[in-house]
Amino acid sequence: MSDLKSPIRSRFAPSPTGYLHIGGARTALFAWLAARATGGQFVLRIEDTDRERSTPESVQAIIDGMDWLGLDADEGPHYQSDRFARYQEVTEQLLQQGHAYRCYCSRERLERLREQAEKAKEKPRYDGHCRDLDQPVDGVEPVIRFRNPDDGSVVFEDRVRGRIEISNEELDDLVIMRANGTPTYNFAVVVDDLDMNINLVIRGDDHINNTPRQINIYRALGAEPPEFAHVPMILGDDGARLSKRHGAVSVLAWREKGYLPDALVNYLARLGWSHGDREVFSRRDLIELFRIEDVNRKASRFDTEKLNWLNQHYLREGDREKILAELAWHMGRAGLDAVSGPALDDLLTVQADRVETLVELVEQSRPFYEDFETFEAGAAKKHLRPVAAEPLSALRDRLANLDNWQPDALQQVIQDTADALQIGFGKIGMPLRVALMGHGQSPAINQTLWLVGKDRSLARIDQALAFTREREAGGR
Repeated sequence: MSDLKSPIRSRFAPSPTGYLHIGGARTALFAWLAARATGGQFVLRIEDTDRERSTPESVQAIIDGMDWLGLDADEGPHYQSDRFARYQEVTEQLLQQGHAYRCYCSRERLERLREQAEKAKEKPRYDGHCRDLDQPVDGVEPVIRFRNPDDGSVVFEDRVRGRIEISNEELDDLVIMRANGTPTYNFAVVVDDLDMNINLVIRGDDHINNTPRQINIYRALGAEPPEFAHVPMILGDDGARLSKRHGAVSVLAWREKGYLPDALVNYLARLGWSHGDREVFSRRDLIELFRIEDVNRKASRFDTEKLNWLNQHYLREGDREKILAELAWHMGRAGLDAVSGPALDDLLTVQADRVETLVELVEQSRPFYEDFETFEAGAAKKHLRPVAAEPLSALRDRLANLDNWQPDALQQVIQDTADALQIGFGKIGMPLRVALMGHGQSPAINQTLWLVGKDRSLARIDQALAFTREREAGGR
């Protein structure tokens, strides 16, 4: 194992057959942190050799997800689809050196081998039928197979899981180049990581079985393999493997649900990695403290409540400019014009303690930016009674003469009105809240007045007073 402090050159290499999901984002984060923590480099590579399933939309979704999380690459994106000539070159090298051979076996023969192995309760494997063929088979376009060593074993020190040893007898001669000239995953990834000087491969532990095959290809090419760190899977809240049924698994879907990138990065870092009992880490903290060896070997469970707690923390304490940019994005998505109401900075000051996500914040703040025509029936029935007309009217007169439209001054005006009428604060506060918001939920009433603004507040009190008069006239 290399010096833990030597610069790490890592990579994230997704296949663009879908969006960037939470598991992939955590792998990317760990690779990014490992590079940043050691003064190394982080490379982005798009593994798009599957031409039928890879789409430009998926590529863009991956890049957008990485950008939103702030996982900037020092190099890339590289595209495997640009490197077919290189894969062919290395294939020819392996053929010439006797480390690979052409295989003409039909799909039917391979299926029979698989069925026989299953019947004998053995692991399906290729039997080496074409290893020593002298002549090509006419009319058959061959695949190229890697000639795996017959004996010995592959041993490597995984920087998360420790020592792993796999016997070569368990490995067969894998296909490295398909008949149509496209490379397979296990071959292309070796050529890429070799050419891109990757010295630490961080990926999910579902790749552990691929690693010995890849190490044998490295050695056949006369190259030293990189080190490996296989991180455990993520489980859902219910303990099952994280999947679509657990809700928003796309990184950008979490954005749409109102989470902040810094909160999600902090949360993903803690999914399997820890530093004592500490929960909150800035990016600077993570870069300073992260070591891939500290990642837990056990699967981590996704805890939405903890993510919500972290998100609220970052709404209150996070980078203000970043939060306001996200808030503006959500306002636009909700169809609200940010200039038609209070400054977003003021809105955040008032609402951050009252919500867990930006979606909640925006929805609860609609009355600050758009007017309403009707009051919520239950709240109006309870609080906009004819008896509320006198305190609302008296308060309106005092508010109309107030020049200093700030929370402290507004609080004093409400209190002075209540004192003058010799009524409790609630007798004026709740009718005012319904008048201003259309329902009975809002921040502190002085802050609500401040955010609604003077002209709109006076107009809404007038609307509420008209409602009380109509109600009185109707005997309701």
